[in-house]
Amino acid sequence: MTFSDLNIDQDLVDALASHGIVEPFPIQSQTIPLALSGQDIIGQAKTGTGKTFGFGLPLIQRLGLNPEPGVKALVVVPTRELCVQVAEDLTLATANRDTKVVAVYGGKAYEGQVEQLKAGAQIVVGTPGRLLDLAGQRLLSLTNVEVMVLDEADKMLDLGFLPDVEKLFAQTSSTRHTMLFSATMPGPVVALARRFMNRPIHIRATDPDEGLTQANIKHVIYRAHSLDKDEVIARILQAEGRGKTVIFTRTKRAAAKLVEELNDRGFNAAAVHGDLNQEQRERAMAAFKAGKKDILIATDVAARGIDVNDVTHVINHTIPDDHDTYLHRAGRTGRAGKTGIAVTFVDWDDLHKWALINRALDFGQPEPVETYSSSPHLYTDLDIPAGVKGRLKPSPAAPNTEKPPRAEGEERPARSRSRQRTRGGSGSGSGSSGDASAPAATAERSAEGGGAHDGGAPTRRRRTRRRRPSGGAAPAAPQA
Repeated sequence: MTFSDLNIDQDLVDALASHGIVEPFPIQSQTIPLALSGQDIIGQAKTGTGKTFGFGLPLIQRLGLNPEPGVKALVVVPTRELCVQVAEDLTLATANRDTKVVAVYGGKAYEGQVEQLKAGAQIVVGTPGRLLDLAGQRLLSLTNVEVMVLDEADKMLDLGFLPDVEKLFAQTSSTRHTMLFSATMPGPVVALARRFMNRPIHIRATDPDEGLTQANIKHVIYRAHSLDKDEVIARILQAEGRGKTVIFTRTKRAAAKLVEELNDRGFNAAAVHGDLNQEQRERAMAAFKAGKKDILIATDVAARGIDVNDVTHVINHTIPDDHDTYLHRAGRTGRAGKTGIAVTFVDWDDLHKWALINRALDFGQPEPVETYSSSPHLYTDLDIPAGVKGRLKPSPAAPNTEKPPRAEGEERPARSRSRQRTRGGSGSGSGSSGDASAPAATAERSAEGGGAHDGGAPTRRRRTRRRRPSGGAAPAAPQA
């Protein structure tokens, strides 16, 4: 089956074909015909199976070849990274028509986004907070929205965005065409769909005999020591056939530390986490997609915005909090029908979390294998060449501070001494404090430029104080 068989306009088919997208995925072939007819849809499919074009192509086709300026379609997404990704996909599909797409999200200046809205963009992809902000300032009007899509609705729930989504729904017409897409369908999301959708059809694009995890992803679970994780990861990164790799950490600090460690070991890594500003995050993501960086270290903030087809490995530096998060992390690999590997490290303190994930996803691995960087099964499980160490380049050598031994007959170099005044009135090392000739000798050496200042270096004037005789009379001044 092709997209033409699904009655998609030829200019859209050609735009997709120019990027090698020819055959629709199951979720696309099931949702596109219904969406073209204006049917409200709840689409449920695993991450990485093509939901964006499942709603995007009918949305674009409904607006026509030359839509009038103004917002006609709204796609609401939970994260900035996903916002950028969806907008890029829709822009790709509209390459051969006049439809304009704008991405609206926080962390970026308002001006550029407002300019695109004023220029007549017809499709808006945005995060709830920025959308409400612009609507509140009357810079964005949703009254003429004909199609509204809620993407990754379960993540909206996790991030507490459902109240904001309800406010957005309230600003649109009740006659709009509504589509909701998500990988999982918790109760509050179903309740939202019942409230704002008109007799939706629920489509599940999964095989009933297939498990919750994708069959084309190999899952490897290790119980690892926190002090050995960096070394284990560095060896995994040298596995046969490893392409782009995403490493997930629990905290921003751990992500920043790991990217520094891997770069020091000679790898080419970038990071995406909450301590970076939006420009830095977008720059890192762009470098990863372009292949300038082949390792991306991220917190869960980026889990749903990484849509890169050639990610071969996903590594969970720390175990996710629940099975849904695990699925979304692992879903960054094995996309578009390709195979992938997901490696998860379980700390001793997190075994209870793994027990819940193992039970929910039916892995059948209640006890992860205890694994160290030297464990033989690490090499065989992940096709790591024998003898690989966790560093691509040697550590910078410490500077040699030892002085070479002096050759026989070589003179000892002159040493500079700092002389301190003593209560006896003479500099330390200039002679005995009771030596009456010491001041004169000191003056004589200073006049000749010798002593500690040999070589013509400037000398420091020193004052000498003579002790008065016991009779109390001051000594007579010397005669000229």
